[in-house]
Amino acid sequence: MKSLIILGSTGSIGQQTIEVVERYPDLFRVVGLSTRGNTILLKEQAKKIKPLSVAVADINAALKLSVEIGAIGAQLLGGPEGIINLCRLAEADTVVNALVGSVGLKPTLATLEEGKNLLLSNKESLVVGGEIVTKLAKEKKVMITPIDSEHSAIFQCLRGERKSQVKKIIITGSGGPFRGRKKKDLKNVTVEEALAHPRWKMGTKITIDSATLMNKGLEVIEAHFLFDVDYDSIKVVIHPQSIVHSLVEFVDGSVLAQLGPTDMRLPIQYALTYPERVPSPVTAIDLAELGELDFEEPDLETFPCLKFAYEAGKAGKTYPAVLNVANEEAVEAFLTERIGFLDISEIVYKALERHKGFEPDLTILEEAQMWAREKAQEEIERIENKR
Repeated sequence: MKSLIILGSTGSIGQQTIEVVERYPDLFRVVGLSTRGNTILLKEQAKKIKPLSVAVADINAALKLSVEIGAIGAQLLGGPEGIINLCRLAEADTVVNALVGSVGLKPTLATLEEGKNLLLSNKESLVVGGEIVTKLAKEKKVMITPIDSEHSAIFQCLRGERKSQVKKIIITGSGGPFRGRKKKDLKNVTVEEALAHPRWKMGTKITIDSATLMNKGLEVIEAHFLFDVDYDSIKVVIHPQSIVHSLVEFVDGSVLAQLGPTDMRLPIQYALTYPERVPSPVTAIDLAELGELDFEEPDLETFPCLKFAYEAGKAGKTYPAVLNVANEEAVEAFLTERIGFLDISEIVYKALERHKGFEPDLTILEEAQMWAREKAQEEIERIENKR
């Protein structure tokens, strides 16, 4: 039986992880849960699951929960350090990192330091601190199992294969809600339009990243570190049906692909049960019913965030961290209607253009992220003042 901590249990991936776990009570025990500030849902989850500990990153929300959580019988850990301490819970052997954003890096490192299995949905851990994370994983002999559907697909295609036989990794993307549109068509799109993803039901931040293609860019950087593949050997193709989740091309010309419905419970379950497979509630795809599978090149002129991610990844140093944080700030500003959709890529571009990269350690990464937040906010304010 695996003993799990689920970071970000109140988010989309966290809730679906709990759904998968509840189907197999003989395989999994949840000993820890965390949320940023959704204490209402966390309390409901804790009453049902009865974990040993829960963590709330927002210290004010944690204080409000302190009395009620005691009645449930769980230890309450508050503040960002509470999330770190939760990862160190001795009773857990596996951590599911389903946090959103760069806040996921320190919990990832804490998990690896403890030698616990890491099931990773928080791609920003690798985007921001990929070199540090992968080095620590090797030192601690901990395997990082991906949860993202694309990286789970690659992981499955590579199972039993030798790295020397791999020629190219091909990451697919739906193209988001604005696939086929040109830049002139996106000037006045609304938040609601950008959140109307045609295939996947996801959290707001990742849905906007999908609309800008930044999500594909972050996935490219994640794949580089997860699978130790050069950026020139990672390709992105648009696949609107979202049935082929990614592919691997080998040196002999063979291409392996992983296909499945657009349901995150599948990659979540695969990561949880690896190396075994167990039945799932997900309905299998019917190829005859699908009829066609389409693929096309991404439009980097209309959606330049993907291009910026490649450039930041190849530049290395602190550039990916700056890319990620500038994007986080820009997306939040768009969601709160402070800026327009096209301003997101412009804010990211200007942050990268002004940045001077440094070889990363944790302190330098924190300084680079702080710098990127400041520059992004300056640009957001400038855009607001012009509107």
